[in-house]
Amino acid sequence: MDFKKLLYNILRFVVMCTYGLLWPFKVYGRENIPDGAAVICANHTHFSDPFYMAFATPPKYHLCLMAKRELFKCKPLGALLLGIGTFPVDRGAADMNAIKEALRVLRSGKKLGIFPEGTRTHADGEVSPKAGAVRLAEKAHAPLIPMFIPREKKLFHRIKVIVGKPFSLEGLGKLSREDRERIADELMDKIARLGHTELESGGAV
Repeated sequence: MDFKKLLYNILRFVVMCTYGLLWPFKVYGRENIPDGAAVICANHTHFSDPFYMAFATPPKYHLCLMAKRELFKCKPLGALLLGIGTFPVDRGAADMNAIKEALRVLRSGKKLGIFPEGTRTHADGEVSPKAGAVRLAEKAHAPLIPMFIPREKKLFHRIKVIVGKPFSLEGLGKLSREDRERIADELMDKIARLGHTELESGGAV
């Protein structure tokens, strides 16, 4: 039995039942998340965004998040995060341990959750996205999945989390640093465009 996945699903359910009552949500395009390894990438504007990324990912999948190392300084919180499969990354350096763990997650067929901007932002395009998500997807032969989480979250007002269609890097050959940076920019553009998608039908996006 995968105890990390079991603990993750228990915590996901508890948080979703409580947090979701105050800040309700509706997910569009959840069917766009395929079986197998994938790198789920979302915009990041609020501390609650990791919750919504987990809520939008079906519970049959284990979503492992890459989180800033500072969160693990509190030992009880750090132990809980590690217990559900979340792992630390040093945002100020090339963290090889985090890269190895991310690749291990993907090669085991799980979902990896990343915020390509690397930090919370207050406006679209405020910071340039990092190419780490693209590099990991390339190395693990996993698709990238864009996800949009609304910036504004009002108490008792439903927000719409939108999952876009996955796109693969297969067939592009060996990517240069410039290629990865360009794809990272395109990924953030895809995420931003999801925020302007018409959703009246409630269908896939």
